[in-house]
Amino acid sequence: MNTKVIHGSTIIPGLRYRDAHAAIDWLCKAFGFEKHAVYENEHGRVMHAQLVYGGGMVMLGDISPGGFGDHMVQPDEIQGRETQCACIYASDCKAHYERAKAAGAEIIEEYAEKDYGGAGYACRDPQGHLWWIGSYDPWQAE
Repeated sequence: MNTKVIHGSTIIPGLRYRDAHAAIDWLCKAFGFEKHAVYENEHGRVMHAQLVYGGGMVMLGDISPGGFGDHMVQPDEIQGRETQCACIYASDCKAHYERAKAAGAEIIEEYAEKDYGGAGYACRDPQGHLWWIGSYDPWQAE
């Protein structure tokens, strides 16, 4: 039996960036993430970082060849396409949209109220990763 206390989501998206420091700064400014941990190597490259948003987290780091990194590509290497995206629940989705837009997010799908409840929008961060942000709270859905 697992007795470990879980303090947030048990599924945490992981991303790789060419410039993780720039990504961290932008994600904090544009989306409201907060730095939880940033670990650098002796050359100042981000080996691992954890950013939190409410009860959720994303982990990220600089791209590096070899090992696990060989299984990941950057969006610009595959014509901007993704096989997945990170999703953010934002209770005030309209304010989140305005903040991200003001910070230079590339809006892929404009903010709109959704038929299934809530509102949402989609955007790319400056390094091309796709994000979905919405006010629909799947934990509250019945």
